Amino acid sequence: MYASILQALLGIPLIVGIAYLFSGHRSNIRWRTVLVGLGLQLLLAILLLRTPGIKDAFRIVSRFFVQLLDFSQQGAVFVFGDLAKPESFGQIFAFQVLPTIVFFSALTAVLFYLGVLQQIIRVLAWVMKRFMQLGGAESLSAAANIFIGQTEAPLLVKPYIRDMTRSELLCLMTVGMSTVAGGVMGAYVAFLGGNDPVQREIFATHLLTASIMNAPAGIILSKILLPEENPEQLDRQLKVAGEKNGQNILDALTLGILDGLKLAVNVAAMLLAFIALVAMVNYIFKEGIGAWTGLNGVISEVTHGQYSGLSLSYLFGLVCSPFAWIIGVPSIDMMPIGQLLGTKLVLNEFLSYEALSKIKDSLSPQSILIATYALCGFANFASIGIQVGGISALAPERRADLSSLGVRALLGGTLACMLTAAVAGIVSSL
Repeated sequence: MYASILQALLGIPLIVGIAYLFSGHRSNIRWRTVLVGLGLQLLLAILLLRTPGIKDAFRIVSRFFVQLLDFSQQGAVFVFGDLAKPESFGQIFAFQVLPTIVFFSALTAVLFYLGVLQQIIRVLAWVMKRFMQLGGAESLSAAANIFIGQTEAPLLVKPYIRDMTRSELLCLMTVGMSTVAGGVMGAYVAFLGGNDPVQREIFATHLLTASIMNAPAGIILSKILLPEENPEQLDRQLKVAGEKNGQNILDALTLGILDGLKLAVNVAAMLLAFIALVAMVNYIFKEGIGAWTGLNGVISEVTHGQYSGLSLSYLFGLVCSPFAWIIGVPSIDMMPIGQLLGTKLVLNEFLSYEALSKIKDSLSPQSILIATYALCGFANFASIGIQVGGISALAPERRADLSSLGVRALLGGTLACMLTAAVAGIVSSL
C-alpha cells in the first residue's frame, strides 16, 4: 500500500512534467492555477471518498444513480423480455448496457430542458472561475463536461466559441477529453458492477468522483500545455447560452431518446468493428509474425504464460506499463493495466472497461480502483475527429484552430485521467 502511495506521489510531478515538456508558452504558465487545481482535486477526493458526512451523502447520490440503472432495466425487460435477464456478457451488453445509454440520454435532456443541469453547472463553473482564474465560457464548458458529452457541453457557450482564445479552446477540448457523459457512465457501471447492487454502488461512486475530479485536472493540464498569453483580457462573465433542447418537455424527452438511440447504435457498431479489427490484427501478429519469428515462445516464457504470444494486448501492456506504475498500480498488475491504458488511448474507453470487467477478479483492489479512474475519459484518437467536427459545426471559423489543437488536447486529456487516478489512489489508500 505504501509503495503504491510513493509511486503516485512520484507520478504526479512526472505527469505535470510531461505536460511542461510539451508546453507551448512555458514562460506564461501560471503555477498558482496549477497548484490551486491540484489542491481542488485533492480536496474533492478527500471530501467524496474519506469525509464521513459528505461521503455518506455522496453514497446516497450513487445509490440513486444505481436505482436509475434499475429503472432502465425495467424498461429493457418490458421490451426484450427474458433476453434482458443476463446469462452472458453479450446479453448484458445488448439488453442492459445499450438501453441504459438511451435512458440516461433522455433523462439528461429533460433535466437540461428544465434548467436543472444549467443551475448545477453554473455553481460549479463559479467555483472554477473564482479559484482557478478562468474565463467565464471555459469555466462553464468545463463544468458542463462533468454531466454531458464533449460535443454537447460546447452548446452552453456556443455564442462565445468564435471569440475564445486558443488557450480557452484547448481548455474546452481537453476537459471534454478528460470526462465522460452521464449516459455512457451508466453503461460503465453496468459493465463493472454486473448485477450486484453493492458493486454497482461502489463503481458508481468512483466513476462519479472521477468525472468531477477530471474537470479541474483537465484545466490544469490545458493551462500548462497552452497557457493564456493575455489573461487580463478574458471575458469572465458566466453567461449560459439560452437555447432550449426542444419546444416543450415531451419534445425534449423525444429528442433525448433519439439522441440516446443514435449513441447506442454508434457504440454497438463501433465495438463490433473495433473488436473484429483487433481480433484480425492479433491473428496476424500471433499466427503470422509471432509464429514465424519465434516471438510467441519468448513472450510466453517472459510473461510466465500471461500472454501466449505477440498481440496488441501485449504491445499495449509493454509500452504503457510504466505509465500504470507512476499512477500507483502495483508492479504485479502493471502489464494488464498498461494494456487497458493503451486500449483506451488507441481505441476507446468502452473496450477498456469491457476488458477490465473480464479481468478484474485477477487484479488487486488497488489496481481496479486506479484503473477505474484512469479509464474514465474520452481521450482517444477518435475523439479528435469528434471534437473538431462537433465544435467546428458551432463555430466554422475556428476549424483550423481546433484541428491544430487536437493532438495537444488528446495528450492533456490522457494526462488528466492519469492525474486523477494517482490522486484518488493516494486518498483511498490513506
